[in-house]
This record gives sequence, C-alpha cells and structure tokens, in this order.
Amino acid sequence: MIPDGIEQAAGDVTLAPLRHTDADRCAELERELFAGDDPWSARAFRAELDAGHHYLGAYTGSGELLGYGGLALLGRPGDLEAEVHTIAVTESAQGKGIGALLLDALLAHADAHSAAVFLEVRTDNEAAQRLYERRGFRILDRRKGYYQPSGADAYTMMRDKS
Repeated sequence: MIPDGIEQAAGDVTLAPLRHTDADRCAELERELFAGDDPWSARAFRAELDAGHHYLGAYTGSGELLGYGGLALLGRPGDLEAEVHTIAVTESAQGKGIGALLLDALLAHADAHSAAVFLEVRTDNEAAQRLYERRGFRILDRRKGYYQPSGADAYTMMRDKS
C-alpha cells in the first residue's frame, strides 16, 4: 500500500498518488488507449480524486506519467469491497511490468482494508486477463456489450480477500 505522500520506486518508475494536475494527461492517454470505448475525461479523473478513491500514477524520473490505476473502496468498515476502476499504461511503456506494479499497489491497498476486489476486463484482452489470474482473480460472469460504443464484451473478475 502506498499511503498519501509516500512514493515507491521500482526500476526507473516511481509510483505515487495521482495528482489533480495529471488529469489532463490521463484523459489524453485515455483517448489514445481507449478511443473506441468512451474514454474518460479529465473531469472524470478529477471527480474520482475528489471522491477520495485510491489513484496512483507511474512516473519516470523526470516526472512523465507512464500510467495510472485507480481503486474504490465501497461499503462499511469491516465489510468493504474494492473495485478496480482503471489501469492504463502508455503504449510505449507496455510490457515492462508497469501495469503489474500498479495492480500490485492497488491490491495492497485493498488487502490493508480486508476487501475482496472486483474488476471488468475486455474479453479480448488476454494479456490483462493473464495478469489478473496470476494475482488470484477468477472470472465470475460475462457482460455482453459492456464497453460502449464498441459493444465489446467484458468479464467480471473477482479476487477474494487476502
């Protein structure tokens, strides 16, 4: 878990709490990575941060944002569930373990709150599915037409409390 204000470094990448000033860059990455599926706006990222959800950025040594991930805790203390709202990594940085680093930090936050974790993933995103399965997720259901406007299906996946 990465508490607010604390950074965690791995190789040339540092994870730190996502900042409001990153919202425009996040929206730009969304348009690049998820163009066919209603990418999030800068306003959506700011709203997630304002709601107090746990968002992390993956930064280079020079401060360039390479990726981000977000998790929401829902429910009451002692009976919490977590939802991974998003994980994204720039195309140029994909395949270098940054997505796994972000996911592991989000899962550590959920574990610190004894929360089971849920997420949706495109049925055609086999790389992400493998990553999630290696972290203990299992497929619960298929959601037809979940991603819009493309109409792509999603799997709902779950990881039990740790």
